[in-house]
Amino acid sequence: MLFRLIKNYMRFTRKLFSEILILICICIGLPLANADAQTANEFMIEGVIADEEGKPLPGTSIFITQLKLSTTADDTGHFTLKIKPGKYTVQFSFIGYRRITKTIEVQKDIRSFNVTLASDDNHLQNVEITGRKERSYKASGSFSGSKTETRLQDIPQAISYVTKEVIEDQQAYRALDLIKNVSGANAFSYYENDIVIRGFRASNSLINGLRTISNGWSSSLLSYVEKMEVIKGPASALFANTDPGGTVNMITKKPLNENRKSIMLSTGSYNTTRIAADFTGPIDTSGTFLYRLNLGYQKAGSFRLLQGTEDIVIAPSFTFIPDDKTKVNFELVYARTNGRLDRGQAIFGATADSGSEALYTTPISFAIGKDNDFLNETNLFSTISIQHKVSDKISLNASYMKFMWNEDLLEHRTSNNYAVDEAGIPIPTLMEMRTIRRKQRNYTDNLTLYGVYDVETGPLSHRILLGYDYIQSVFPKDNNSAYNARGYRNAANTGKINTYDPLRKERYLIVNGRPVPNVPHFDLTKPDYAYADINEYFNVPEANEFTPTMYYVNGVYVQDQIKWGKMQVLLGLRKEYYVDVINLKESNEQKVEQSALLPRVGVVYTPMPELSFYGTYTQSYQPQGSSRIGNPDVYGGPFDPLEGKMIEGGLKMEILEKRLAVNIAAYRIVQDNILVPSGDGDILRQIGQQRATGIETDIYGTLSSNLSLLANFSYNKAIITDSNIAGEIGRTMPNAPRSQGNIWAKYVFTNRSLNGVGVALGANYVTERNTQNVNLQLPGYTLMNAALSYSVKKFKMAVNFNNIFDKTHWIGGYDYVRLFPGMPRNFMTSVGYMF
Repeated sequence: MLFRLIKNYMRFTRKLFSEILILICICIGLPLANADAQTANEFMIEGVIADEEGKPLPGTSIFITQLKLSTTADDTGHFTLKIKPGKYTVQFSFIGYRRITKTIEVQKDIRSFNVTLASDDNHLQNVEITGRKERSYKASGSFSGSKTETRLQDIPQAISYVTKEVIEDQQAYRALDLIKNVSGANAFSYYENDIVIRGFRASNSLINGLRTISNGWSSSLLSYVEKMEVIKGPASALFANTDPGGTVNMITKKPLNENRKSIMLSTGSYNTTRIAADFTGPIDTSGTFLYRLNLGYQKAGSFRLLQGTEDIVIAPSFTFIPDDKTKVNFELVYARTNGRLDRGQAIFGATADSGSEALYTTPISFAIGKDNDFLNETNLFSTISIQHKVSDKISLNASYMKFMWNEDLLEHRTSNNYAVDEAGIPIPTLMEMRTIRRKQRNYTDNLTLYGVYDVETGPLSHRILLGYDYIQSVFPKDNNSAYNARGYRNAANTGKINTYDPLRKERYLIVNGRPVPNVPHFDLTKPDYAYADINEYFNVPEANEFTPTMYYVNGVYVQDQIKWGKMQVLLGLRKEYYVDVINLKESNEQKVEQSALLPRVGVVYTPMPELSFYGTYTQSYQPQGSSRIGNPDVYGGPFDPLEGKMIEGGLKMEILEKRLAVNIAAYRIVQDNILVPSGDGDILRQIGQQRATGIETDIYGTLSSNLSLLANFSYNKAIITDSNIAGEIGRTMPNAPRSQGNIWAKYVFTNRSLNGVGVALGANYVTERNTQNVNLQLPGYTLMNAALSYSVKKFKMAVNFNNIFDKTHWIGGYDYVRLFPGMPRNFMTSVGYMF
């Protein structure tokens, strides 16, 4: 059934693309055809749309029923329409406000009238079913803090976010492009979800609040993303085992109950070509069925040698609203990336003497690999969400997501070591190499069921939530690794030995004073990227790499949001049962069972509607995976689970008539038992404790109707506080800058001569960071960015300039063989049409 659904959507997509091409041709001709098209009997209506306090509502939809004609209000709430004389029915709608209908009669040259929309207090959802119509850098609510839509000011925890408007204005196309907009967050590497939040490396992620467990390398295009949220600190009390620094939650675009369509074409540096399309609206006249279809395609090169990808995203979704008590949403996202796996830049060996100077021994474009390497990844996930109101006080909610990931990989990569001579002395210009040829897949199921009960007890109002979660992730038996080659050839040249031991050199094939590698060394001074035949190596499947495993979680939780006057208290408790299975369905199957009780306490005091003070305490818990616990010969151990706790306090306020949100948070997070590389092959070791203390500020919104602003700043001290290696105590954790910040401001002119012209300026800076190698530190950097745009009627054109001063920098890194340089000076242009 799933494949039939995909086939039908591919047929539908081909038809849409055909219509898009026709539309583009029509649009190109429209300005010429209509330059003198206005006739004497065509009149203009105009007006301003505002809320009950007189604040403009940009993005409000205006629809004339008889003409099937629509437009939207600009950044000042102003709208214009040219129509013939007559009597018309006009609808005005905006998210969070009651839709109104006016009857107008156009008889004069200019008919001007203003519209006031009243707020709708019943628009909040328990499960996110229908989409958001807001068009601002500022978001008003979130599901991430309490599993029901709650005002951000009422959530006793910091939640940073990046809206689709920022994504569009910055022409960002992957999640990694958005991290700079989040306080206290930066990259660890190029890979999906591999980031640092508040000094702690994070890898867990959510999609619409549902856990996804994937070993994927590449993040898909953002064409289907409405908003990226980062829940700061532990979120285990709501979302099972999560990282102590924070968790990324990607919110997908949902159907809207109004017609909106757009297409955007982009091109820019490194031969980048991109197309994105977004179609949404009601399927029937009653608005019972809604749809949305997001399409994305990109083919791009890279400043990195051998790199470049071809990406496609197809993301349809449907909403069914049979009555005012029931809402159902179904969505499907298919994302494919074809390219190569970029393991990062390798440099000559860093020592205590060379330090960071070794960073410049190879260019930032430098990569290791072969021309015939490839990485093809596919992500396919489907979600169904249901909300049913039993009564005005009770609602039942359910969501289920099936996530499937597939990898097809061939790579030549380093063994994270330099080559050695006969005596075992490293040669810092030659990298020891290995190859990997594998196909693997992962299936993740995520089910969440919960009920919400609103009740009052005397002066207290309660929102009680009782829920159950089930999460399961399986790496099945049919994963395989057909070819893996590494190490050095044996003396008879009939096989290989994984590591070289100079005390037993008689076991190895020695030529010219060096052991002969199974896979030829990579010369950093004379790189060779030519096609390589992996059949020439001694290939042996890695037995431990594809052990079939399963991980599943059963969690029950209760939460009470209590409100008493200006005070709110959030109490939560979750009981979690973790089961890891290694050698799944084999005779030697092994289970590891763990459990945890996770509390959460938060307090919010709101002395005035625009200002809230809050404090919170919460814990995190992460069991070490069975593959690590069950393989002490490979990874070491046994290992204790990761356990963390956080205390946080801060304030959230809305100023300038609630157009601008300012959030300030101070925190202290402690985590025990983190695993780090030991420096001895795959063996891991456990650090006793690390601690992060810091303060963050996030600013979102508009300073005026013309000026939008996004800014953040953070100061964070993340250090090792307990270790069995005395010299590590007090050392800053890898890729955890002491300070970082970002600003992005956009001004749109409205005067006659420059009407529709937008100018944006931005800057982001990061201080120096440690890597996992004690001798290597990444320097700090400051980057400048800018953009120009022009909007006229339904067209928008834009050009973005990034890293204007061409600053050489590194966004993250492991050590001297795996560093991740940032992009040099680049640009991106786009032209879009909305209809």
